[in-house]
Amino acid sequence: MLLRYRLPSLFAAIVVAACVLAHGGCSQREPEPPRAAVTPLLRPPLTPLFDDIERRTFNYFWETANPDTGLVPDRYPYTEPFSSIAAIGFGLTAYGIGVERGYVSRDQAVQRTLATLRFLEGAPQGSRAEGMAGYHGFYYHFLDLKTGARYADWVELSSVDTALLLGGVLFSQSYFDQDTKDEAEIRRLADTIYRRVEWPWMQARPPLIAMGWMPKQGYIPYDWQGYNEGMLIYILALGSPTQGVGTNAWTAWTKSYEHAWGTFQQQEYLGFAPLFGHQYSHVWIDFRGIQDAYMRERGFDYFENSRRATYAQRAYAIANPMGWKLYGENVWGLTASDGPAGTSQDYAGSTRAFRHYSARGAGIADAFDDGTIAPTAAAASLPFAPEIVIPAVEEMHDQFGAQIYSTYGFLDAFNPSFTYDVPLKTGHLVPGFGWVASDYIGIDQGPIITMIENYRDDFVWKVMRRNPYIRRGLQRAGFTGGWLDEPAGGNTTAAVP
Repeated sequence: MLLRYRLPSLFAAIVVAACVLAHGGCSQREPEPPRAAVTPLLRPPLTPLFDDIERRTFNYFWETANPDTGLVPDRYPYTEPFSSIAAIGFGLTAYGIGVERGYVSRDQAVQRTLATLRFLEGAPQGSRAEGMAGYHGFYYHFLDLKTGARYADWVELSSVDTALLLGGVLFSQSYFDQDTKDEAEIRRLADTIYRRVEWPWMQARPPLIAMGWMPKQGYIPYDWQGYNEGMLIYILALGSPTQGVGTNAWTAWTKSYEHAWGTFQQQEYLGFAPLFGHQYSHVWIDFRGIQDAYMRERGFDYFENSRRATYAQRAYAIANPMGWKLYGENVWGLTASDGPAGTSQDYAGSTRAFRHYSARGAGIADAFDDGTIAPTAAAASLPFAPEIVIPAVEEMHDQFGAQIYSTYGFLDAFNPSFTYDVPLKTGHLVPGFGWVASDYIGIDQGPIITMIENYRDDFVWKVMRRNPYIRRGLQRAGFTGGWLDEPAGGNTTAAVP
């Protein structure tokens, strides 16, 4: 059984001591240390490997999803048959990419998208603990792959996973802009799904937005604050013309950045240790050249922030303060991923904690490192720092591809330092190499294909710049500059009263 709450605030409290012990150079308010220069953003060409990775990750969504409902499995192969609603959002985005890359026809993508949106729009919503797919417009984190209902009693109604789903829903609304009956229905369904989400209902402790709700326990006692993937939630909640939140929600969100800003590995930036927190919102929103009040004060944008976070993670792997095997300038990447097992073992003369599925990262806060590398961490950072990402992806494929690269691209994670003969939660030991995951995970596959395509030609970003709800959410959050000050262009596909 796999339960994945993303509780950054709680996680930070648990691991703050570990941050000091494990990372040494981790601090929040260092006095003006010398800072490593991040080179100007370069545009090196993609190698043929990225064509192969993109096609394989697309196939994950196209081949494993239920074609009748569009439900995408949380992971594959799976032992428990549940879908991740966030993976559905990435899948909806991947279908448009598939059209552009020639993997499928536009009509094939239209029919798969229609099936998905028809299911989402018609899935039952209500307060009952069983038989429901969602409540107040939000969706349960995991849905049964056959029935589409809440998978089990431990599954929460998730604000962030609903947001990741809506990223794909709104992408579909703006991408399928042709004047046909089916594409018009896609736009209508997407509008209905987005506009019925009751964002204020999820403000259990306003103006912040809660992480989720459960039928028996009520609201999860944590809100989205600090700096992490929760940024997308607030932008979508601000963009709604029917059930939106007040602009004070964004003010409260950015005020909570206080403990996230600092210097790590000679990079000064807004920190969140796992790289997914620097990637997820950027899948759909082009933050280049646009700033809110917080970033105007800092003098750069959230895209540059993710670039610095990427460089800091690579620098951490080069420094390798914990002495893990194979870490280096082209072998790096910590994020949320599978891992071998929850166990403590002796490593290099000291007791080390290992985890199975967990957020992993290095940085100012929320830090944990057990030697488990997830290729998605580097690969999905491609637009931010291609000059260091391309060599990393190439080397991990060239050196370890026989162990970690297969049908749908990179398996979720690997740990060359874990060679212990103990019961494993997932994966297997490869003699002479270490632990390797057995599965692909949808929310790790999705950022790979989308960020490759964003690097190629800004594709997802260009589509989403036209979406009126995204534009409205950013503007209400106080963003100005860059593309946001230009006319939307093209069909906006929805009217915002």
